[in-house]
Amino acid sequence: MELQLPQFRWIIVLIIISVSLSDSENSSIQSDWPEIDCKDLLLGQYFCDDPVIDSETQQAKNCSEQTRTVQVACRPAPKIFCSGQLHNGSTVGFHKNISCKWVSGTSFETALLLSVFLGMFGVDRFYLGYPAIGLLKFGTLGFMFLGQLVDILLIATQTLKPADGSEYIIDYFGAAIARVVMDNTTYLKPQQ
Repeated sequence: MELQLPQFRWIIVLIIISVSLSDSENSSIQSDWPEIDCKDLLLGQYFCDDPVIDSETQQAKNCSEQTRTVQVACRPAPKIFCSGQLHNGSTVGFHKNISCKWVSGTSFETALLLSVFLGMFGVDRFYLGYPAIGLLKFGTLGFMFLGQLVDILLIATQTLKPADGSEYIIDYFGAAIARVVMDNTTYLKPQQ
């Protein structure tokens, strides 16, 4: 069965009309949607990328020293309409600041080993940037070895950090301690 030229034209015209009608329906639906900023989406409506990890420091690249945050791209879920755009799950909707650990070059393993083997001479405190206590430990043989034991515990539990306020260089999935705190973003489960 052959299609004649006039019938073929009508089929093309019908296809064009149906496509234009579906586009106008989609645009009318999108114009009916409320204008939402992508930054106001709820959890589960977007997915944020992991920060890029520096291979030498094992922490996030471009971590700000002042704010201790790094900016990552967030992608709204498929079929979410925000900031005037219908997203498909792979388009970037907004950027979000997430917390990171700023490091200046002080290694956790080195500090702990210096504290264990040379802590009686205050070398660990010199390495961490506390020269006054380092001299005091050197002059008193680590406060008669009691100060050395205390410093080993403080460094091992990561309570004693470098003097510049930075974090230790620790493997990304290593022995880092994360303190759990309660703040304004903490959700409290109601008691029953």
